[in-house]
Amino acid sequence: MAKKPGRVHAAPAAKEAASAVFRFRPRVTWGGAVAIGPGKIALLEAIDRTGSITAAAKSLEMSYRRAWLLLDEVNRSLSELAVDSAQGGERGGGTTLTPVGKRLIELYRRIESKAETACSREIKALVGLLARGS
Repeated sequence: MAKKPGRVHAAPAAKEAASAVFRFRPRVTWGGAVAIGPGKIALLEAIDRTGSITAAAKSLEMSYRRAWLLLDEVNRSLSELAVDSAQGGERGGGTTLTPVGKRLIELYRRIESKAETACSREIKALVGLLARGS
């Protein structure tokens, strides 16, 4: 297959130092929106670590508003809430995962792991197709 005229294939400058990483990025869509995806799972995990939407958003270099919108989408998509937030006060508010939120993370990560294991031979072959030394 010939290259199209005028197109240049640019290789990364640090190709020798780069290593290929294959990542599954599963998404579950529902009602035209992504109900569950890698960004939402990462946000839930950050909330679990930090106990705060604000701190979780900062740790992911995301605005509070973006984090709040993602959580709202998750909660509207599920039959039960994934997070529980307490109003601010003297000690400030806080956000914790509900059992459903914890189960959501557990299932998502388990699916990723099983899929990667099941497809390990194909992943290795796919990564092997990457240009080397060109």
